[in-house]
Amino acid sequence: MADLAHRLAQMEDLPALRALMARAIEQLQHGFLSPEQVRASHRVMGLDTQLVKDQTYFLVETEGRIVGSGGWSWRATLYGGDDSIVAREPVPLDPETDAAKVRAMYTDPDFARRGIGRMVLGLCEDAARAAGFKRAEMMATLAGEPLYRSFGYAPKEKIESAPIDGVRVPLLRMEKSLI
Repeated sequence: MADLAHRLAQMEDLPALRALMARAIEQLQHGFLSPEQVRASHRVMGLDTQLVKDQTYFLVETEGRIVGSGGWSWRATLYGGDDSIVAREPVPLDPETDAAKVRAMYTDPDFARRGIGRMVLGLCEDAARAAGFKRAEMMATLAGEPLYRSFGYAPKEKIESAPIDGVRVPLLRMEKSLI
């Protein structure tokens, strides 16, 4: 595989990031969710442009193609994108008492299982640690759970999304110590 490079996402990356996310949801959630839950996932997941504005959203590229993305936040919102049904809480967190939020992790299906998710997760954790956070938490999809467990995240709470056309999407809140 060609060399991978990473950088912080910029506003001009949004169309390519949204396309990556749509492909990832459509192709990588199968086997974990029903077709109805995959469709509903587009309303639960997605990119929160606040992460790009805050400069806490990373992307991974190879040969000019975005092949992965993910970020972290020092704000209270745990998951959900600009167009999702999830309520957003942009208030700042206290690194001494609150967990940094790992958010919006996606890998291009053509590049799945090649270490891109691990790379992005490491970038997020390093940045959160540098900002003084001692813990990180996320709302994981069932498809992402194996990666996060292998990275030391422990399940804390199983939840389901609010109903979308009568369908709920299963999610798992996970947490990890960063110290």
